[in-house]
Amino acid sequence: MTRTPLISGNWKMHHNHFEAIQTVQKLHYLVDKETTESVDVSIHPPFTDLRSIQTLIDADDLPFALGAQHCHWEDKGAFTGEVSPVFLAKLDVKYVIVGHSERRELFGETDEMVAAKVSAIQKHGMTPIVCVGETLDEREAGDTEDKVLGQIDTAVAGRAKAQIASLVIAYEPIWAIGTGKTATSDDAQTVCHSIRERIRHLTDAATADAVRIQYGGSVKAANIAELMAQPDIDGALVGGASLDPDEFAKIIAYQG
Repeated sequence: MTRTPLISGNWKMHHNHFEAIQTVQKLHYLVDKETTESVDVSIHPPFTDLRSIQTLIDADDLPFALGAQHCHWEDKGAFTGEVSPVFLAKLDVKYVIVGHSERRELFGETDEMVAAKVSAIQKHGMTPIVCVGETLDEREAGDTEDKVLGQIDTAVAGRAKAQIASLVIAYEPIWAIGTGKTATSDDAQTVCHSIRERIRHLTDAATADAVRIQYGGSVKAANIAELMAQPDIDGALVGGASLDPDEFAKIIAYQG
């Protein structure tokens, strides 16, 4: 089955809305039309930039999807500082990152919280990018699959096959986030294949084949082609490199 690659830029807590506009404009200048016809691109700026980038994408008909980095699982309520999925949907957000390692490690998000957010995001017609991954200690102890597949099990539990098929799953080993270290393409493929096989076991072959699986963790122009050549890697969740439009454009154009 052919799956359209998805390259996502997670800007984390970088770029005010002026910088964000300039970055997206330059990125559009650097990425040719033929590339965006075969690769989906989502941009995930900070919340304060979303309206500015939405307006820019709409006004100039840019070939990028707007993404968010996080949301709450409730539509509304007394949750100071949180953002409702309803608000994101109204801004025409297409993808929402869920359970990023920094959210899990720094802010205590549990697998159950991640699952609740997945439900809320899908309820409002957006696509979750569900992040899974292991720490260095877990990797060295040989617990990578137990950790990652456990996260998968909770994220997809109780969902219809169509809901699971529409998910994007991002394997992002925690030890590779912002460290300059990257899983070898073979190691990344091994885990991504295990994720697909787990979904196949929980559902069926058609559902597993439909799920797009990204790799995230110090992705750069220098390693994207090798990663994307793997059969179970369908895209990349790009952190620091996506802040530089020149570098991010090269990542998006990995096929060239």
